[in-house]
Amino acid sequence: MIPFNKPYMTGKELWNISQAHHRGMLAGDGYFTRQCHSWLESRTGCRKALLTHSCTAALEMAAILADIRPGDEIIMPAYTFVSTANAFVLRGGIPVFVDIRPDTMNLDESLIESAITPKTRAIVPVHYAGIACEMDTIMAIADQHELLVIEDAAQGIMASYKDLPLGAIGHLGCLSFHETKNIISGEGGALLVNAERFAERAEIIREKGTNRSQFFRGMVDKYSWVDLGSSYLPGELIAAFLAAQMDEAEAITRDRRALWERYHTAFAPLEQAGWVRRPLVPAPCQHNAHMYYLLVKDLAERTALISHLESKGVHAVFHYVPLHSSPAGQRYGRSCGELPVTVALSDRLVRLPLWVGLDADRGLEKVIDAVESFFNK
Repeated sequence: MIPFNKPYMTGKELWNISQAHHRGMLAGDGYFTRQCHSWLESRTGCRKALLTHSCTAALEMAAILADIRPGDEIIMPAYTFVSTANAFVLRGGIPVFVDIRPDTMNLDESLIESAITPKTRAIVPVHYAGIACEMDTIMAIADQHELLVIEDAAQGIMASYKDLPLGAIGHLGCLSFHETKNIISGEGGALLVNAERFAERAEIIREKGTNRSQFFRGMVDKYSWVDLGSSYLPGELIAAFLAAQMDEAEAITRDRRALWERYHTAFAPLEQAGWVRRPLVPAPCQHNAHMYYLLVKDLAERTALISHLESKGVHAVFHYVPLHSSPAGQRYGRSCGELPVTVALSDRLVRLPLWVGLDADRGLEKVIDAVESFFNK
């Protein structure tokens, strides 16, 4: 069976972990955490990068920094992972679900203003598949209405919009290093602070609401509880693993893009024949080959294709159940309109295996052959 995902190791991860132990510090914010922070700040240009134990944690920190209170509204797509909404619901916020674009499956920027009310506090664009939302328009709308922009860039590491790294464009950005992402640590994430006014408080929230980091820098003579917060930082073993991945980020991205392009070329005839639709990457976007998907005719055809691929030894999957149609989404959020694009495309999407090493032993060709054999029938 060709798995949907196979976590990649560069070969340096276990050495780094041993060195973290050798340095005598396995709790968070040690040598490797600082190394990861430096890499992120250099790579993205953000004001401050803070590793977290997940992208969910980074989103929860963003909701606290945004001072979300009961009844506040947050605009976001329904086609996203539950953490995008949950982080704000935990603060009493109300997700307002807006439809997605039919080309990129990203938040439709042309519908945002119709969703804004006096209770709106933030916009959360989700960069689906590592392909950027239309950030110039979103930032302009946010500026006009004095709203925060919190980028859910869980899938966006090493991708950019007009040469600006994803996660570093809005006021805050959230990254994931989950094992299914391009750069991984098993579980893990990061908060990118781009607006200077949030930098000091973000550090405090991450350290359980204390000024512990200031104490270790010699800025205060003792540390104490000064704000809301929780334990959002990862242990040093996670950071050590991640640092090895960051060292090879360019090579990993290059390899993934090569696989993505081979899929894209192979499936062009199926798209020309009207059987599938391939991913579309707008000109301002530099994608990171996070995933490769196909859009088929309908739910029945998607179910049949996934079953066929399974019979051929290929594990393919669909993606999100739209949040606005889920029980919790209906309980805690509301929709702006009927969201017809979200409903239609979510039933049609099939994600194919894409991981470094897939091309060994003709793995990629086997996936392509299996897809083609389904439509050739």
